[in-house]
Amino acid sequence: MDLLVTRLRSAGCVFAEDEAAALREAAGSPEELETMAVRRIAGEPLEQVLGYADFAGLRLRVTPGVFVPRLRSTLMVDLAAALLPPGAAVIDLGCGTGAIGAAVAARVAQAEVWAVDIDPAAVACARLNLPADHVLEGDLFSPLPPDLKADVICANAPYVPTAAIATMPPEARDHEHRVALDGGPDGLDIQRRLIAAAPPWLAPGGTLLVESSRQQAETTATLMTAAGLKPQIHTDAARDGTVVSGQC
Repeated sequence: MDLLVTRLRSAGCVFAEDEAAALREAAGSPEELETMAVRRIAGEPLEQVLGYADFAGLRLRVTPGVFVPRLRSTLMVDLAAALLPPGAAVIDLGCGTGAIGAAVAARVAQAEVWAVDIDPAAVACARLNLPADHVLEGDLFSPLPPDLKADVICANAPYVPTAAIATMPPEARDHEHRVALDGGPDGLDIQRRLIAAAPPWLAPGGTLLVESSRQQAETTATLMTAAGLKPQIHTDAARDGTVVSGQC
C-alpha cells in the first residue's frame, strides 16, 4: 500500500497517484517530501507546493499566494499567438505568474512582452518567468512606459463576484490572494476599468483580449463596444475557456 497516495486520497485529492508521483519527483529528501505532503494535505494548491505549474507547454514557477494558471487561460494564449507577427508588443495585464505572457513569448518570435500586476507577490513570481525589467508593479496600465503601443493586450483580471468567492474551492479562496480573485459585486469592476482605459494603449488594428465567464461574456462585449472596440466572444468547452476580444 502506498501510504502517501492513501493520505492524499483521504484529504480529497482526486488524482492522488499523480500528485504523489509529482511530490516525490520534486522533493529533495524524505524530510522535504513529508513537508510538501503536509502542505498539500492541508489544502495548499499542488502547484504552489511543487513550486511550478505546467501551462501551455511550459513549466513555470509558482510561489505561495500567487494565482495558479488555469487550463482555460490557454485559450487566450492561442488567440493572441494567432494574431501576432514576429516582434510584436504584448501586454500581460493582471499577469499573476506571468504565464500568459511567457506562453505567448514562447510562440511568437522576438515578442516584446510587458507584464503588470498590482500584487507584489505576483510581480516577484512573474519576474522568475519573464525578463524581470519588463514585469512591473502597479494598477492596470499605470506603470507601463507612456509611449508603449501594444499589438495585443491580454487581460486575465479578477472576475469572480465578491459573494461567490466563499463558494470557490478552498485551494483558491484560502491560498490565492484575494486581489487576484475579487471582481467586485458583479465580478466586472476591474474589467470596466481596464476596458475603458485600454484603447490608447493599442496600436492601430490592435486587439484587447479579456478572459471572462460564459455568463459575463455578453456584458464584457458590451463594455468593449462602449470603448470603441469591435467585440467577439470566443469559447472552448473542452477547456472551459471564454475570452472576449475587442479590436481597434
